[in-house]
Amino acid sequence: MSENGTTVRTEVIAGLTTFVAMAYIVFLNPAVLSLTGMPSQGVFLATIFTAVVGTLITGLFANLPYALAPSIGMQAMFTYTIVFGLGFTWQQALGMVFLVGVVDIIITLTKLRSAIVKGIPEQLKHAIAAGIGLFIAYIGLKNAGFLNFIVDPANITKLNGAPFHVGQGAKTISSILANGGTTPEIANFNQPALLLALIGLIILVVLVVLNVPGAFLISVGVTTLIGIPMGVTNTHMDVMASFQKTFHEFGQVFGAGLGRDGLWSMFTTPKHILVVILTVFSMGLSGLFDAIGTFIGTGMTTGIFSEKDQREFYEGRGFKSKMDRGLVADTFATMMAGVFGTSNTTTFIESASGIKAGGRTGLTSVVIAAGFLLAIFAAPLVGVIPTAATAPILIIVGIMMMNEFKMIDWNDIEIAIPAFFTSAFMAFSYSISYGIAAGFIFFIVVKVVRRKWRQISPILWVVSLLFLLNFISLAVNN
Repeated sequence: MSENGTTVRTEVIAGLTTFVAMAYIVFLNPAVLSLTGMPSQGVFLATIFTAVVGTLITGLFANLPYALAPSIGMQAMFTYTIVFGLGFTWQQALGMVFLVGVVDIIITLTKLRSAIVKGIPEQLKHAIAAGIGLFIAYIGLKNAGFLNFIVDPANITKLNGAPFHVGQGAKTISSILANGGTTPEIANFNQPALLLALIGLIILVVLVVLNVPGAFLISVGVTTLIGIPMGVTNTHMDVMASFQKTFHEFGQVFGAGLGRDGLWSMFTTPKHILVVILTVFSMGLSGLFDAIGTFIGTGMTTGIFSEKDQREFYEGRGFKSKMDRGLVADTFATMMAGVFGTSNTTTFIESASGIKAGGRTGLTSVVIAAGFLLAIFAAPLVGVIPTAATAPILIIVGIMMMNEFKMIDWNDIEIAIPAFFTSAFMAFSYSISYGIAAGFIFFIVVKVVRRKWRQISPILWVVSLLFLLNFISLAVNN
């Protein structure tokens, strides 16, 4: 305590501050992942156990005041890209999460980590972070019901997975695929759930602007209560049955990613192998940059990480520095997330609130972990909180992440083109992987045209080639 200029009381207060700031994740994560068919209360418990283990490792091994929990960006990629977009099952997606953890551990403990960090242009790193923010905000707007989409019959290309022709019908509709002629429009605010989401967004905006501690958690609670007289909030709650259901459903998700329906069912064809490799790479890359960005953004000015730590991180190997040990904790937590049954973890930026309160050591993280453990008693609330209460969180978190756009030099066309395609494709193709692919490919195109070959790292060449092969494979097989 004395070496870091802090006290036990300060560390406890800092831990409680961070926990309150990020406790919303135990409700948001099940709400998003359950869309894939995962049992929501099982995900709730998996989220808590993952946060507890990851945060404890951070505190006891790395001696850092940071909290780990399933990432909002990665939960969106898990649901909307891997399951809905690529067609994998949620069990297979969990298998990928486990693989990301294993690969990240290898990368973190070897020189390959620094090669990747140095090989990706700084501006593209900012574009990736900003694009994930745009992606999350867009999902939030759709989940809130603020957007409708006009689909003209002439723009429908497939009906129930088969080619569509105008005049063709179907007794039942399982899916419709339309082309770029689909037009978005703002929804009419005349439905209770839509109005509740709007109320929730306004409440959250007010709380965030006023810097109210625990703004996200408060907004979820208040919006849920307002939804009761509006008929949106589910008021049926059996406490004992809920706890039994929670642990029963946890048994369904625990280890599912490592079973025959998970990890071992993905490598059936060369096409699937390539897709899995690129998806795992994209998730690992996003998580690596996310954690590094949080560490640098919060730890340098406060003295948690010294300049020596940063040099050791970029130039050394193993896990000698605090940043190295923090990343080891992050990667082990992601691996455990795949085992417990949830999406990839990250070092939460909300940790900054506890650091501002004076947190400087791992004791802060131990207190945060204790808070998550006690959150198990909130299990009955999982089925009560409506989507209208959680969607505004995605919108605001997305907005906050878009501050990375200011780090991009939009006046330099060599930077602006790949940066734009990174963020735009990420949001509007519903895929973090495809956003990264578009950014890498256009970066190479721009540099080749300008004959700046030496600015293209071997990492970019290899990964971009793999992405191109994947796109060719998708085109040929569809």
